[in-house]
Amino acid sequence: MARLSPIVAMIATLALMLGGSCTEERTETRDSHGSERARMVRETIEARGVRDRRVLAAMRKVKRHLFVPRDLENDAYQDNPLPIGEGQTISQPYIVALMTQLADVERGERVLEVGTGSGYQAAVLAELGARVWSIEISKPLADSARDRLGHLGYRSIEVRQGDGYRGWREHAPFGAIVVTAAPPRIPDPLLAQLAIGGKLVVPVGSQDQELLVITRTSTGYDRQRSIPVQFVPMTGEIQRQGR
Repeated sequence: MARLSPIVAMIATLALMLGGSCTEERTETRDSHGSERARMVRETIEARGVRDRRVLAAMRKVKRHLFVPRDLENDAYQDNPLPIGEGQTISQPYIVALMTQLADVERGERVLEVGTGSGYQAAVLAELGARVWSIEISKPLADSARDRLGHLGYRSIEVRQGDGYRGWREHAPFGAIVVTAAPPRIPDPLLAQLAIGGKLVVPVGSQDQELLVITRTSTGYDRQRSIPVQFVPMTGEIQRQGR
């Protein structure tokens, strides 16, 4: 979940106080934001180098405004993170698309997501045909994401409340693991749960963060750097270990 700038955070916090959370059930008889979503993909995602046609199609399809608080719907298709409560955010669309492309998910593949948030990233992964297991440390966010994804018909996503540091061993190995909060170092249990050829996409660092792609090979792990990023910190066990 990408970190908000102080000004955006203040404005967004006021919006949350004035009304509405993203847990409210919303239905639509028509897609009132389709043109905004198409523009978002064209101008803020494809124009910045995301080329995977399946990822672009998924970003056009998933209705981001249904994953943000009602009072922030008009901001849903701007390329910014937005608050979703519990001190967490929904990542900016470009970062969601980039991480999805880097994960290189195939149809039918098993994918672990650490940090469900509102469920938006999980929905995008599911649109690629993945079977997604998603872990969220905040119970209110886990419960609301589970309800939202179920209401929207995403039957291939399972959400669990818990600490994602140790992954979800019962469903490993995973063809891809996507982490949406930044640990200070790469959690070893997540590396161990990658399938051979699988990719771990994770923002790493405390102050100066970078997005890494770790690919498991038959002899070890290949590590590639992507771009500088700014995510909320990963909480739970990994924080306690650092004390």
